[in-house]
Amino acid sequence: MPTALSDAQLPRSSDRGSSPGPAGVPRRRTRVLALAEARWAATATAAFLVALPLQLAGAASWTWGALYAVAYVAGGWEPALAGLRALREKTLDVDLLMIVAALGAASIGQVMDGALLIVIFATSGALEALATARTADSVRSLLDLAPATATRLADGGAEETVGTADLRIGDVILVRPGERVGADGEVLEGASDVDQATITGEPLPVGKEAGDEVFAGTLNGAGALRVRVGRDASDSVIARIVAMVEEASETKAPTQLFIEKVEQRYSLGMVVATLAVFAVPLAFGDDLTGALLRAMTFMIVASPCAVVLATMPPLLSAIANAGRHGVLVKSAVVMERLGQVDAVALDKTGTLTEGTPRVTAVHALPGSGLTDEALLALAAAAEHRSEHPLARAVVGAARARGLDIPSVTGFASAPGVGVSATVGGATVEVGAPARLLDAGPVDAADVNALAHARRLGEDGQTAVLVRRDGTPVGVLGIADRLRPDAAATVGALQTLTGTAPMLLTGDNAQAAARLAKEVGIGDVRAGLLPQDKVAAVREAEDAGRRVLVIGDGVNDAPALAAAHTGIAMGRAGSDLALETADAVIVRDELATVPKVIALSRRARGLVVQNLVIAGAFIAVLVTWDLVGSLPLPLGVLGHEGSTVLVGLNGLRLLRDAAWRDAGT
Repeated sequence: MPTALSDAQLPRSSDRGSSPGPAGVPRRRTRVLALAEARWAATATAAFLVALPLQLAGAASWTWGALYAVAYVAGGWEPALAGLRALREKTLDVDLLMIVAALGAASIGQVMDGALLIVIFATSGALEALATARTADSVRSLLDLAPATATRLADGGAEETVGTADLRIGDVILVRPGERVGADGEVLEGASDVDQATITGEPLPVGKEAGDEVFAGTLNGAGALRVRVGRDASDSVIARIVAMVEEASETKAPTQLFIEKVEQRYSLGMVVATLAVFAVPLAFGDDLTGALLRAMTFMIVASPCAVVLATMPPLLSAIANAGRHGVLVKSAVVMERLGQVDAVALDKTGTLTEGTPRVTAVHALPGSGLTDEALLALAAAAEHRSEHPLARAVVGAARARGLDIPSVTGFASAPGVGVSATVGGATVEVGAPARLLDAGPVDAADVNALAHARRLGEDGQTAVLVRRDGTPVGVLGIADRLRPDAAATVGALQTLTGTAPMLLTGDNAQAAARLAKEVGIGDVRAGLLPQDKVAAVREAEDAGRRVLVIGDGVNDAPALAAAHTGIAMGRAGSDLALETADAVIVRDELATVPKVIALSRRARGLVVQNLVIAGAFIAVLVTWDLVGSLPLPLGVLGHEGSTVLVGLNGLRLLRDAAWRDAGT
């Protein structure tokens, strides 16, 4: 039975239909008959369903016999070939045993029974192939984001349209307003806002100018960009996400590896037992046909097909479902381990906070003649034409308070310093205190402004100075926005693991404590360097905990690597996150973490269910065959029926309802 995602099993884009998925990502969905396994199984089933009534109606044997032969060949050639290849490697494959059993049944006149075995066996293989294909669908949809062509600029400035796959490192491409970026690279010229939510999860477009990095598949805003290609198409962030999940489907969970190890010994023992079941009755006078029929029935019902199929379909289905909802799990091993975590450590910036700044403090300086509202309106007027995230935060705060924003003239922006504009005849500057006061404080207003800025900085906020005609008139405090689902996620993680999460952050203690109080975290460890985070994780694991670390993948990378399981938020720095973490949350939806943990636990529960179902069927059918007289058709239906039942049980996790119900 297939258990890994091979190149041959990956459906081609032409085999798929697409429909919109989460966050605008096109959703691919493999059509069942696009799979070779499904087509062969359907052919075998159709031939069997036509042959059976002809046989029962007493038609000429050559009519239904030919159709049964079609069923044997269509449903059996692929597993037979796989079994022979395994035998050449000195491995006994269950597929080959099933084919031998079917041919054995046909050799003693039980042609219909052998065909039934082939049909159901082929159907169960098609079900697993479908689960594998759907796993690939969920993530390879991201490839649809990358444009097929790009505008390459020659040395003389001439433009040519080329396929993005033909771009090479060092090429320069032109990205016009509204176009998707054709390759990962660095901006050489131009300025624009780029929507890269599908890659990094950032909810707002990010300002890009010369020297900034852009990613293939992200959407350019109103400006034109010249971009130097920095990576081949096969090495882009999108392509690496796809490769990562394809590799995930080729891995095997520890439970599966254990089953396969036992399977080899079990299969050899089953062959020996089958020979004994044939030889012993024959030695005591049983007729050849009866002894062979009992032996063939025993080989069929004792085969561990359902046991082999018990593990991977639930895990692959869980990977596929999580992928559809923005959680990329790198391997079946990770999916199994996620359900084992009993402690969680979270980073602060970019994890519990969403990276969207907001105004948290407004301080009009004494002697400025301004109220806090008037100060905010003045700053918003100067910032109104700026596209910087801090500027948007200031303007947004003024609008949220219903303030009238004055009109301005003479707007100017200095990168890294701030903005200036003429408001009501006065020159208003808004920017970083250290840059606006680069000559040092010269009067009491300057000293007062710096004192306010210092206090805001100590509280974990970014200070913004407002000056009017060269004199400081106020200071604004801006801080990261706490994710709306952060508190609920922390509570859900505590319920799932039975342990309160801890906060591991490099920020100062005051800012960390304030945020921890908002989300309900009591164990706060602040001012940590990367090695300190690793030490905290190892301390918990030395105490017997299986720790899940959730971070943004930059300074959290060592802790992500050291933890039992690591999940990275797919924000800036996601290159490192993708390589270090065990799973990546593409759209930065923190609430998906408890969902994927609960989904992993459901998958592990289904594995146990499948093993119980498979073991029970084998035990009952083997006992019936040995102590009684189990009809071959009933043995085939019982054994292969259990295999199909186990496969379908595993595929339950493909449903969207499985995700909605996870953790409830």
